[in-house]
Amino acid sequence: MSIVPAYSPLANYNIGIGHTFAFLKRDPIGDELTFAYTYENSGSHSFLHTNSGEHTETARIVKNFSIESLKAVSGYTWVQGGITSYTGNLRVRNRLASGLSLGAIIHCSRQSSIWVQESYNKVVTVSWYTTASIGYTFSW
Repeated sequence: MSIVPAYSPLANYNIGIGHTFAFLKRDPIGDELTFAYTYENSGSHSFLHTNSGEHTETARIVKNFSIESLKAVSGYTWVQGGITSYTGNLRVRNRLASGLSLGAIIHCSRQSSIWVQESYNKVVTVSWYTTASIGYTFSW
């Protein structure tokens, strides 16, 4: 039995830095600005590096909100835009990228949390696609 590469789990590695601004708390669009770099493996070898990877640099605005009945869980929306660079060709191809995410944050302690999100993404010249993600955040 062979696994169809498009349905194999792939790994994306992301590092970002951001800050929540108190004066933006009432802003309906967002209260946190982040900048991130993501390495995305879009090849057929699942978690291993392939020549058809992508590198994405994005600026993002996040709107955090509390869930009244759950003290240890909060939610967020995340609007992002940036540049994706496809590296699997003779020349690197740069494309505009955008996305919208909805997620939940499980607060483990004052400084660490686990987040789960669903994203709806668009890269110019590529169809809309969705991704489900889970990650860990440490704040200092």
